[in-house]
Amino acid sequence: MKRLFIFLGIIAVLGLTAAKLLSNKEKTEQKVYVPDPDPKVGVKVAVAELRDLSQESGFLGSFDPNRKAEIRPQAGGEIVKLNVEVGQHVAAGQLIAKIDDEQLHYQVEALQVTLEGYQNDLKRYEALVKGDAVPAVNVERTELSIRSTQAQIKQLNKQIKNTSIIAPFGGIITAKMVEKGSVVSQGTPIAEITDISSLKLVVNIPEKSVNEFRTGKSISVHTDVYPHANFNGRVTMVAAQGDEAHNYPVEITVQNSSTNPLKAGMYGSIASAARVKGEALAVPRQAIMGSAKQPQLYVVENGKAALRDVAVGATTNEYYEITKGLKAGDQVVTSGQINLQNGTSVIAQ
Repeated sequence: MKRLFIFLGIIAVLGLTAAKLLSNKEKTEQKVYVPDPDPKVGVKVAVAELRDLSQESGFLGSFDPNRKAEIRPQAGGEIVKLNVEVGQHVAAGQLIAKIDDEQLHYQVEALQVTLEGYQNDLKRYEALVKGDAVPAVNVERTELSIRSTQAQIKQLNKQIKNTSIIAPFGGIITAKMVEKGSVVSQGTPIAEITDISSLKLVVNIPEKSVNEFRTGKSISVHTDVYPHANFNGRVTMVAAQGDEAHNYPVEITVQNSSTNPLKAGMYGSIASAARVKGEALAVPRQAIMGSAKQPQLYVVENGKAALRDVAVGATTNEYYEITKGLKAGDQVVTSGQINLQNGTSVIAQ
C-alpha cells in the first residue's frame, strides 16, 4: 500500500510539472513576435468627384521686381556723405554715398609735383644730350620715370572715382545698412535698390498646360488689389526644367502703372487657355504619378491599393481632370504612394 501511495505521488508530481511546462510554453509563444503576413500601409486618400474646373482654370503667382541689387563700394573708408533714405526714388548714376578721399587727393598732388620735376629734368637732359654733355641713357630713364608716375596718378584717380558710390540703375531704396560716419571696407553692402518700373509675375504652370506658353506671347494679368484693372503682360521666360511636382515656372513681365501701381510681392493671376465646359471628374494633382504620356494613380478597393492607368484632360493649380479610367466616388491615394505596390493592403486616413 505504501508503494502505491509513493507511485501515485510521483505521477502527480510529473503531471503538475508537465502542466507547468505547457503553460510556460504558451506564455513564451505569446511573447515571440510573429510578423504580419499582410501588413497594412497608411495612406492619405481623396474622393474623385465632379468639379466645375472652368471656375478654377487660372494660375496664381506673385510679382518679383524687375531688378534688385545691393549697393557695395569698391573702396573702403569713412562715409562722409549719405544722400539717400529708405523709400527714396533715385535715378541711374545718382550719387548714393561718398567715402573720404582726402588722403588720395594729397597723394595725387605729391605725384604731380614729382611728375613736373621729371618733365623739367627731361627738357634739360634733351638739351645736354644734343651737346654731348650727358649720356642719352639719362633721357631714357627720365622718360620711364615720367610714364611710371603718370600710371600711378591714373591709378589714384581711379581710386578717387571709386569713393563716389552711385546707383547702378533707377529704382527705390528699399534698405539702408549704414549711416554717415560709418567706416566700411570694400564690398560692404551699404544700401539696397529695387527697380519696379516693370515687374515679373512668376507662375508655376502644371506640365499639362505649360505648352500654352511661349516666349513673347501677350497675356492678360489680373490682381486682387485692382480687381477691375487689366494689365498687359508678355511671357519673357519659360523654365526648361520643372520641379518634383512637374510644375514649370513661367515669368510674365508687366509694365508698372502710375494709375494702378503694383508692388513686388503682390499676387497676380492669369487665365488658362484650357477650355473646360461644365463639370468634370477631377482628382487632386498629388494623386497623379507616372508621366504625361502614361499617367497613373492608386485606387483603394476593398482595403487594397490598385494601380490604374488613367487619361487626364484639363488641369489647374490644384486638380487634374480625369477623362478615362476612373469614376466618381473612387478613393484615390494622394500621399504614401512610394510605399505601395499593386495589391498592397492599406489603411486610409
